[in-house]
Amino acid sequence: MKIVCIGGGPAGLYFGLLMKQLDPAHDVTVVERNKPYDTFGWGVVFSDATMDNMRQWDPATAAEIEQAFNHWDDIELLFKGRTIRSGGHGFVGIGRKKLLNILQARCEELDVKLVFETNADNDLAYADADLIIASDGINSQIRTRYANTFKPDIVTRPNRYIWLGTHRLYDAFTFDFQRTEHGWFQAHIYKFDENTTTFIVECPEEVFLAHGLDKADQDQSIAFCENLFKDTLQGHKLMTNARHLRGSAWLNFQRVVCEQWWLKNENNSHVVLMGDAVHTAHFAIGSGTKLAIEDAIELTRQFKLLGDSPDKIGEVLSTYQELRRVETLRLQNAAWNAMEWFEVCGKRYCDQLEPEQFMYSMLTRSQRISHENLRLRDKAWLDGYEQWLAQKAGLNSPVPVPPMFTPYTVRGLTLKNRIVVSPMAQYSAVDGLAGDYHLVHLGARAMGGAGLVFAEMSCVSAEGRITPGCPGLYKPEHTTAFKRIADWIHTNTDAKFAIQIGHAGAKASTRLAWDGIDQPLVEGNWPIMSASEQQYLEGVSQVSKAMTRADMDTVLAQFVASTKAAHEAGADWLELHCAHGYLLSSFISPLTNHRSDEYGGSLENRLRYPLEVFKAVRAVWPADKPMSVRISAHDWVEGGITPDDAVEIAKAFKAAGADMIDCSSGQVSKKEKPVYGRMFQTPFADRIRQEAGIPTIAVGAISEADHANSILAAGRADLCAVARPHLANPAWTLTEAAKIGYTPVGWPKQYRSAKGQMESIFAREKSMAAAASAK
Repeated sequence: MKIVCIGGGPAGLYFGLLMKQLDPAHDVTVVERNKPYDTFGWGVVFSDATMDNMRQWDPATAAEIEQAFNHWDDIELLFKGRTIRSGGHGFVGIGRKKLLNILQARCEELDVKLVFETNADNDLAYADADLIIASDGINSQIRTRYANTFKPDIVTRPNRYIWLGTHRLYDAFTFDFQRTEHGWFQAHIYKFDENTTTFIVECPEEVFLAHGLDKADQDQSIAFCENLFKDTLQGHKLMTNARHLRGSAWLNFQRVVCEQWWLKNENNSHVVLMGDAVHTAHFAIGSGTKLAIEDAIELTRQFKLLGDSPDKIGEVLSTYQELRRVETLRLQNAAWNAMEWFEVCGKRYCDQLEPEQFMYSMLTRSQRISHENLRLRDKAWLDGYEQWLAQKAGLNSPVPVPPMFTPYTVRGLTLKNRIVVSPMAQYSAVDGLAGDYHLVHLGARAMGGAGLVFAEMSCVSAEGRITPGCPGLYKPEHTTAFKRIADWIHTNTDAKFAIQIGHAGAKASTRLAWDGIDQPLVEGNWPIMSASEQQYLEGVSQVSKAMTRADMDTVLAQFVASTKAAHEAGADWLELHCAHGYLLSSFISPLTNHRSDEYGGSLENRLRYPLEVFKAVRAVWPADKPMSVRISAHDWVEGGITPDDAVEIAKAFKAAGADMIDCSSGQVSKKEKPVYGRMFQTPFADRIRQEAGIPTIAVGAISEADHANSILAAGRADLCAVARPHLANPAWTLTEAAKIGYTPVGWPKQYRSAKGQMESIFAREKSMAAAASAK
């Protein structure tokens, strides 16, 4: 094949040498606009795993890089006068210029043609090329030429950063956070050769502008950063190699994602994007070079597997795109999470978290590193952190305690651990009465180790039920039935019992879930009402009437009566349901509230009635018992509630006396387009906790102890509510304790004979897995 690589960065050079090595008969040319052995930039970072790949594909290049790189395991945090260090993280740092020089020399050794000082902005100039690699960087001219085919999605991020260097040498990947009168700056610092360290300074746009850095030239910006970070620089100067740039050297990161990666141009040459031209990853996790190198490796691998002749190019590129898309999106998502963490840390974490927890939050910012993964990396550090957390929770344990097993106290109630059994509709009540089924269902989960067990939403009236099978708290016999359950739980377990009260609103009078979820009853429908006239399922559902003031007064009184009943029944905790499109939620969301009176319009007005209900309920709920509010923190529909709104909603309920916000999302409109994934709703809990200053419950796709421990240890929520896993396994909490090897957790005395057996089974499985991975 005749191959032309446009752009002499890591992707183009490495692909060129790999293909020449695969078959010396290939005619390979790399075209670069800069001079020979001339490049810009300081150090680059990639992982140990990338080096392993390079050793397999070109040992000679890998060996030379290894002689030049700086390897370190430690991450060090400088924050609020403290220095905290954690090991086992495995990074490789090398000067960008040195890396490219090694790749250039290797290309020459393999007879890859290198053409310098040539701006190859037109792929059609290479009419005889079979394959053109467009590795021409983030501002790719080839990508721009064929934008209608490649369909790039380019997002410019708000933070400003400046890429500098220093001769002060650091022995760890260092993060330094400094507070100014206008906000926080952070520096990303890593040594990349025997003389030089990369020093990237970053801050939010508003902080950048407040300091007048938009008007500063490079020398003024460098002087500012030297003064700000003078303690860590210890007298060393900062340097720039961007003198070729005019004006400010501060940049905004651009995230690039392309829908299509390759095409056939009018010369019948195949053109494929590679490296930053097709995808970018924020420097917060240092994956840009890793992605470029691994692009080159994967495309070479496919040519090796499928054939490296011109007639195979289309098949190879199709396979390559599908394989690499998955991996790059995974890394880009991790980089996005890390980038967002640095974008909001000044507002959300720097002032709120103590240095120990801030360190944990920073280490897990990408969500690629979990709690147990941190234990593998640095057990001593994590053990110490767990003990610190346990002490904060009032424990003095001789062994580290996983965060999910630390107690939590709110008002006069202490939960033995941080795991909550979510309220989950069971559709098994008769005329609103919770019966034997509910006793067994809730009792089993209380025996299973969770600290708090929620009954499903208990409706404040017969008309407020979702289905005829939903329980209520509007008759004396309902109170008696729930008291039977509460008494059983309190007598036989050390779990606490919670009741959630709500009114289904426009989503009422529907069938049991297994008979057609959200579908109106075949017969026997009752009238329904909501904030405004609406139809939940367009053309299918009943049309709710808009509530009058008299209706609002009636329903408020029903909520108060149900609250008194919940206390009489012996519930330890009460939650007000203001989510998922039910009645109180219908007032909050602009998608369902179209009122023109004082209860419609602005968010403040839309919150007016739910807050009236909350205050009335809080007034009759005992002062020593906690009360939470479940909200939909995101409607997932344009024009609906956003996470920004959720912070304001949480602040309003906090001011009214709420102890905690239960952070769910969606189910307000069938037009919703949620973005699912593990722990996908936890960011809402995290943001509300930090910005509204109120404790939160994280819910949604939390399915293992590692998830819960990561969330709680990072301070992203105070409790974790687990739903479906508790349906599958009532003893989920006890099972997860055994899986992670936490044996001090107590079991019900009737079940203790199984405890040791389960723990030994999981211990043996873990040992066998470790032995297998070591081979």
